[in-house]
Amino acid sequence: MVKIIQRRFEELSEQLSSLADTMQVKHSEYSGPYEEVDSEQFLNWRVKARSLIGNACGRESEHYKSFIVAEEPNSYSGNYENLKDLRAVFTAAREDFEGGYLFSVRSLVQAEIADSELEQARELNSSGYTSAAAVVAGVVLETMLRTLCDSLSLSHGKLDKMNADLVKAGRYNSLTQKRITALAAIRNSAAHGKVTEFTAADVSAMIADVERFAQQLLP
Repeated sequence: MVKIIQRRFEELSEQLSSLADTMQVKHSEYSGPYEEVDSEQFLNWRVKARSLIGNACGRESEHYKSFIVAEEPNSYSGNYENLKDLRAVFTAAREDFEGGYLFSVRSLVQAEIADSELEQARELNSSGYTSAAAVVAGVVLETMLRTLCDSLSLSHGKLDKMNADLVKAGRYNSLTQKRITALAAIRNSAAHGKVTEFTAADVSAMIADVERFAQQLLP
């Protein structure tokens, strides 16, 4: 996903350069000369750029809000002035995204890592390494809870404490808390070699639940 967004920033950056090349100086009997770019191409680029910034930075980010404000037309000048303002916001969003300064970027990267590690857990489980699979899935689960705590400025701690703190903060309900506690118990049993306390089917369900929680809960 990160690479897709980076590629889209590059594509829209190239389109923006082409759009700027369409600028022409026009004249109005009321306001005199003004600079204008192709309005159809401009609208096309704005819609795509607004969507990209919303996905990359979040719709509550300063980048997205500033882009919306910069889209407002100025009745005393041509749309080239809007383009320059939007280009500044677009560039800032791209630099912050590619620099890793946005929490959404970290979440995307962590989600990709989680996907990779859970796939590894599936392969281990299907190959008969049930305990190793449970431990890997448990690491992903604990990392997810740490990420959720970061998003709410909660302190890290043992898994049970973070689980309880996240429920108190309203991040998820007590039913989810109980399931996470059960998943952590499988991980602990696997880590201590208590192989009679879980089965390959239990670990398979564990991996599926951790994946679902990551998709639903990560910011």
